[in-house]
Amino acid sequence: MKIYCVGGAIRDELLGLPVKDHDWVVVGATPEMLLAQGYKPVGKDFPVFLHPRTHEEYALARTERKTAPGYAGFVFHTDPAVTLEEDLARRDLTINAIARGADGTLADPYGGQRDLAERVFRHVSPAFAEDPVRILRLARFAARFADFSVAPETLALMRGMVAAGEVDALVAERVWQEIARGLMEARPSRMIEVLRDCGALARLLPEVDRLFGVPQPPEYHPEVDCGAHLLLVLDQAAATGQPLAVRFACLLHDLGKGTTSPDMLPHHYGHEAASEALAREVCERLKCPADCRDLALMMAREHGIVHQALVLRAATAVKLVERCDGLRRPERFAALLDACACDFHGREGYAGRAYPQRERLLAVLAAVRGVDAGAIARRLEDKSRIPAEVHAARVAAVKTLGLAADTDDTICDT
Repeated sequence: MKIYCVGGAIRDELLGLPVKDHDWVVVGATPEMLLAQGYKPVGKDFPVFLHPRTHEEYALARTERKTAPGYAGFVFHTDPAVTLEEDLARRDLTINAIARGADGTLADPYGGQRDLAERVFRHVSPAFAEDPVRILRLARFAARFADFSVAPETLALMRGMVAAGEVDALVAERVWQEIARGLMEARPSRMIEVLRDCGALARLLPEVDRLFGVPQPPEYHPEVDCGAHLLLVLDQAAATGQPLAVRFACLLHDLGKGTTSPDMLPHHYGHEAASEALAREVCERLKCPADCRDLALMMAREHGIVHQALVLRAATAVKLVERCDGLRRPERFAALLDACACDFHGREGYAGRAYPQRERLLAVLAAVRGVDAGAIARRLEDKSRIPAEVHAARVAAVKTLGLAADTDDTICDT
C-alpha cells in the first residue's frame, strides 16, 4: 500500500501559495485494509476514508466510466491494481494531476509542472468532457489564478461540451456553489470571461451574457460596454474585500440593460425595474441563499437612486431607508451602499474617485434610526396618525443634516 498527497495541495505548494487542505490517494489497498488501520469510511459513491488522527480524506485509487449525461452519471471502480497514473488520469487539469509520495518524490505523468510554469489550464485527457462541472471549476480557477490562460485545445473541448448540451444537465445547487466560490476569488471577472468564451455563460446566465456588446452613455461610462462595466464592478468588489452577498448583487445589478430597446440606446431609462425582475428570475433558478437574493434585488432596484443621494430631498431619502427596511436591517442597507460604491468605482478611470453618496446615506440612516417612534406613539391619542407622524419626524431629523445638492458629484448611468 502506498499513499500520495495529490491535487490542489501539491499545485499550491509548487506555486508558493499557502496550502489549506490536503487530499490523499491510496494505491494498492482495499477498504478492509484501511478499516483495519482505524480509518473511518465516508462517502456513498466511492470509498473515501477519514484518517483516524488527522481526519483528512484518503480515497482509494480509482477509475471511472461515464454512464449518463451530467456530472452525476459515473460509475467508479476501485481495485488494488489501479495505478497512480490511472487515478491521476481521471482528474480535470494537469496542474491538479501531480502527486507527491512519502519520500517527497513528485509523480507528474501529464505535464502539470510544465503547465504551472507556463501558466496554462490544460485538460488531462478527453475524459474532461464527461463532467460539465469541470467547466465551472476551470472558470473558478481562472478567477483565482488570473494570470493563467486556457489552452486552445481545452477551450475547444469546453465549447464542444456546451454544444452537446452537457452544461444543461447541471443542477442549480452545483451551479450556485461554483459561481459563489468564483465570485469570492481575487479576479471574479475572469470566471465570467472564461464562461463566456466557451459559451457556457449564455446557457447558465443568459441575462448576464446579454450585457456584452450593449452600449451606455460614454460621459458616465467611459468603458461604454455594459459587459465591460460589469467585469470592472466585480473586480472592484473583490479588490475591496466585499462579502458574497455584495459581490452577487454586483453581478446582477444591471441585467435590465440587456433588454433595452435598440431605439433607446445608449440610454437605459427605467432599467432598474427590469433589472430587479430579471435578478429575481436568476435567484429563483439558482436557488441562492436568502441574504444573497434579498441584497441582489435591492441593489437592482435601488442603485440608481442611491447614486443620486447628493440631490435627494429629505423625504425621498427617508423613503429610501424605509423601503429598504434600513431601520430593522441597517447592516444590509450599509451593504447596499457598499455594492453601489463598487458600481460607481467599476468604471474606466473611476477607481480612485470619491463616492460621498455612501457617507451621505449612512448619515441619513443614522438620523432616521435616531427618531424615537415609541415616544411619538405614546403621546398621540389618535393612533392612526402614528405612521405619518413618525415619518414626518424622520424627515425633520434628516433635514437637520443640511442635504445640500452638488450636481457635479451625482451619477447618472441611464
